[in-house]
Amino acid sequence: MLNKTQLKALLVKELPRLRRFSYGLTGNKSDADDLVQNLVEKMLRKGMSKDIPALPWFFKICKNLWIDEIRSNQNRKKLLETSINAQDNKQEPGPESDELAHIFTAMEQLNDEQRQLVALVIVEGFSYAEAAQSLDIPIGTVMSRVARARAKLAQLLNTQ
Repeated sequence: MLNKTQLKALLVKELPRLRRFSYGLTGNKSDADDLVQNLVEKMLRKGMSKDIPALPWFFKICKNLWIDEIRSNQNRKKLLETSINAQDNKQEPGPESDELAHIFTAMEQLNDEQRQLVALVIVEGFSYAEAAQSLDIPIGTVMSRVARARAKLAQLLNTQ
């Protein structure tokens, strides 16, 4: 097991990547921050073995925490609508460029599975095998979902 100091240092080091991945899962900055906080709390409470590759393990736990969050709500559609409405009503600073705003808008239109894989493969640079391991799905599923996500993003970005 990693000691608390080692685990804290590892979590701090990977925090930017965890936040980006969480945003990819949730599509909402506030939900993403809450998800990362839950992940950090869980990791510090439970600990982690030295034998496990840290980043894929963090992503897997993060994904599972998000799934648990969705399942705890009776109506997933209601959760997503609430999340989108909350984001629309916030007065957060906008993206730094129009192009980035278009990308964020397009990303929000992907389904959860596609957004997860875009966050891992395209944004974080994971290989298909690493993404498959992190999400506990077959590599072929990763490949097809990424291909569909890229096609949909291309379509969305070309029409905006």
